[in-house]
Amino acid sequence: MADTTVERKSLEETVRHYKMKLLQLESKNSALEAKKTALESQNVTYDSKIASQQAELDAARQRANTMMTTADDDRRSHRIELDDAIHNHRRELDQLRRDMTEEIDRLKKTHQRNTDDEFERLDKAHREEIRELERRNVLHLEEEERRRVQDLHEVKKQITLEQQNLDLAVGNKDREIQSMREQIEQVKAELDQEQTSKANLQKSLNNSSSSVVNLEGTVRSLRDRIQFLESGSQAQSDRFELMEKQLQDALEQAQESKSKLTKEETLRRILFNQVQELKGNIRVMCRVRPTNPSEEVAKILYPDIDEESKELELQGPEEKSSLGTITRKTNAFTFDRTFGPSTTNEEVFGEISQLVQSALDGYNVCIFCYGQTGAGKTHTMSSADGMIPRATHMIYEKATDLQDKGWTYSMEGSFVEVYNEEIHDLLGNPREFDKVKHEIRHDEKKKQTNVTNLKSVELDSPDAVESILKRADANRSVAATKSNERSSRSHSVFILKLIGRNSTTGETSEGTLNLVDLAGSERLKQSGAEGDRMKETQNINKSLSCLGDVIGALGQGKEGGHIPYRNSKLTYLLQYSLGGNSKTLMFVMISPLEAHIKETLTSLKFATKVHNTHIGTAKKTTRVKERDT
Repeated sequence: MADTTVERKSLEETVRHYKMKLLQLESKNSALEAKKTALESQNVTYDSKIASQQAELDAARQRANTMMTTADDDRRSHRIELDDAIHNHRRELDQLRRDMTEEIDRLKKTHQRNTDDEFERLDKAHREEIRELERRNVLHLEEEERRRVQDLHEVKKQITLEQQNLDLAVGNKDREIQSMREQIEQVKAELDQEQTSKANLQKSLNNSSSSVVNLEGTVRSLRDRIQFLESGSQAQSDRFELMEKQLQDALEQAQESKSKLTKEETLRRILFNQVQELKGNIRVMCRVRPTNPSEEVAKILYPDIDEESKELELQGPEEKSSLGTITRKTNAFTFDRTFGPSTTNEEVFGEISQLVQSALDGYNVCIFCYGQTGAGKTHTMSSADGMIPRATHMIYEKATDLQDKGWTYSMEGSFVEVYNEEIHDLLGNPREFDKVKHEIRHDEKKKQTNVTNLKSVELDSPDAVESILKRADANRSVAATKSNERSSRSHSVFILKLIGRNSTTGETSEGTLNLVDLAGSERLKQSGAEGDRMKETQNINKSLSCLGDVIGALGQGKEGGHIPYRNSKLTYLLQYSLGGNSKTLMFVMISPLEAHIKETLTSLKFATKVHNTHIGTAKKTTRVKERDT
C-alpha cells in the first residue's frame, strides 16, 4: 500500500506538472493573440492613412480639372475675339492658339507627373511598412517553430532509443531469415507442404492484423479513460494504477503483434518468390480475340479448356500435295495459359497479378504483348480495364495494405515509344519529338535503366495513371494499313518504378514494372505498306526479329555469352527486364480469322520459341539499413 500511495502521488505530481505546462502554453497563446490584435490595429491605422492620402490625391485631381475647365473657357473667349478680327490678325491668332495649346499640355503633363510621383511614393512607403510587419511576424513564427522543433527532437531521441532496441531484435530475425534461405532447395522439393504453410501464415497474418486493430482500439479507450481520471475525481483515481497497467500490457501486445506482422510479411515474400520461380521466369500466355458474326473464322480448338487451359490446336491453311490432294494440317501448341475469345480483361489480369506483386516485392518485371496488327494488343494493355490500369490499381491497394507492416511506397511512371528506331517521350510535347534526343543509359550495379530527357510523373493516385494513359494514347504514332484502320506504328513501353521502404526493418526494395505494347507484326506483302508505311513496317519487323534473337540467346544459357541487346532500341531499352535479373511474361495475341491464319501460325511459332526458353533466377533489388556492431 505504501508503494501504491507513493506511485499515486508521483502520478498526481506529474499531472500537476503537465497542467502547469498547459497554463504556460495558454499564457503564451494569449500573448500571441495580443500581438496579433496590436498588428491588426496598426494595419487599420495604415489603412486610415492611405485613405487620407487618397482623399488628398482626389482633391488635387479636382483642382487640376478646375484649371483645365478655366483654360477651356479662356480659349473660347480668345476664339471669339479672334473671329471678330480674323481679317487683320489671322496669323497672330494661329500662333497664339498654338502657344496656348502647348502651355496647357505642358501644365497637364507636369501636374500628372507630380501626381503620379506622389502616389508612387506613398504606395512604396506603405509597402515597406507592410513588409516590415510581415518580417517581424515571420521572425516570431520562426522562433516559435524552433521551440517546437526542439520539443520534437526530444521526442525523436526517445524514439531512437526504442528503435535501437528494435534493431537488436531485427538482427536476430535476420539470422533466422538467413537460415531459411539455406533451406530453399529443400523447400522446392516440398512445394505442396510450403503452399499449405503459406495459406496458414496468411490466415495468421489476417488474424494478427485484426488483433492489432483491436489492440489499437483498446489503447484509445484506455487513453480516454486516463484523461477522465486526470480530471480530479477521487473515486476514479483509486483505479488509476490498474488501468495504467492494462494500458502498458495492451501497448506491449500491440508492439509484439506488429513485430510478428513484419516477420510473417518477410516469410511471405520468400515463399511467394519460390512459387514464382518454380513457374518459370519466362512465361508465355496466348489470347484469341473475339470475332464478329460477319467474319470467316478459322478452326481453333481448346482440348483442355475444362482443366488447365494450356493447349490450343489450329487447323492450318489448305495445302495441295503432288498428287493434287488438298489437306489441312492441325498444329498443336502448349503455353502456360490459353485464353479463348470470351475471356475478359479481368480474368486475364487474374493470371498475371502475381507478377505485379513481384514488382512490388523488388523485382524487375516485363509484360509485353506480341502479335499481328488488329489482334487486340492495345485493348489488352491500355484500354480502360486493361492490364496497365488494373496493375496500378492493384499496386495502390497492396501498398496501402502493407503500411500496417511498416512498408511505404513511392511510385513514378514514364511512357515512351520506339518509332523507327527513335525514342519519343509520350508524356512530352509531340511537336518536340524530332528536337529532343533521348539516350538509353544502364546502371550495371543496380541493374536499372534510365532514359535521358524523359518526363517522369509521380503517381499518387489511380486518376494520375488514367491521365497519363490518355495523354500517351493521343501522342502515339498510328496509321491505317490494309490490316487495320488504326494501327499502332510504334512500340510503347509504360515504365513504373516502385521504391519501398520498411520503417521497422530498415529494408528497401526497388522494383520496375515494364508493360509493353508492341507494334503489329505483319509481312510487307500483306500489310500493303508503301513509302513511309513501308519504312515503318521494316523497322517494326527488324526490332521484333531482334527481340526473338535476344530471347534465343538467353535460352542458350551460356555463361558470359553474347546477348545482342544493342541490335535494336527496343531490346536495349528492355535489357534488364529480359535477362536473368527479371521475370518476363509474353502475351501472344492472335486473330481467329481464316484470312489471317498464316500470320497467326507465325506468331504462335515465335511464342513457342519463347516458351521453350529458360533463364536464370531473378534477383531482388533490396538494401538493408546498416547497423552498428
